[in-house]
Amino acid sequence: MSTHSITVTVNGAKERLEVPSNMTLLQLLRENLALTGTKNGCSAGECGACTILMNDEAVNSCMVLAVEADGAEIVTVEGLADDGQLTPLQEAFVEHNAVQCGFCTPGMLISAHALLRRDPHPTEEKIKLALVGNLCRCTGYLRIVQAVQMAAERVAQQAASPLPGGDGGGGGAGATSAGNTSISPDIGGA
Repeated sequence: MSTHSITVTVNGAKERLEVPSNMTLLQLLRENLALTGTKNGCSAGECGACTILMNDEAVNSCMVLAVEADGAEIVTVEGLADDGQLTPLQEAFVEHNAVQCGFCTPGMLISAHALLRRDPHPTEEKIKLALVGNLCRCTGYLRIVQAVQMAAERVAQQAASPLPGGDGGGGGAGATSAGNTSISPDIGGA
């Protein structure tokens, strides 16, 4: 099996790696970089447990060969928090009990984060559409949708109010990192 030298930036850190031609990005993240937050649920691009951001787009890492990621900017669930501080999206997931067993949560967070970066004020329908590729066997999705809505509201409030002692520009961890997760459009509300 031939190998390829690739360079990827993962969660802000540049990595130069030798990878086999058939290695997926999911395998690279989990096995070579020990970023195990990205889950292997189906290896077929159907469940969304392996969702990551690649060049600011939510993708199923099980469907991308590592060599295809050469030169890419990758963000995994481990890269959402800023210096250990949870994002408003992550906090909302906890507060709304949108986390059950936790297996789908990393993919949900990434998909929702991507949505909120594209659309900071999504409708319920847009949230459902964004999460359509992320399956959860534990919840009825209602709490997940509510968590995304709450995160969007909090980020909007933070952006509208000046920070104490700050520049009032709405900076900080919450202002830039909320809303990278997506949910399926056909999910129900129960």
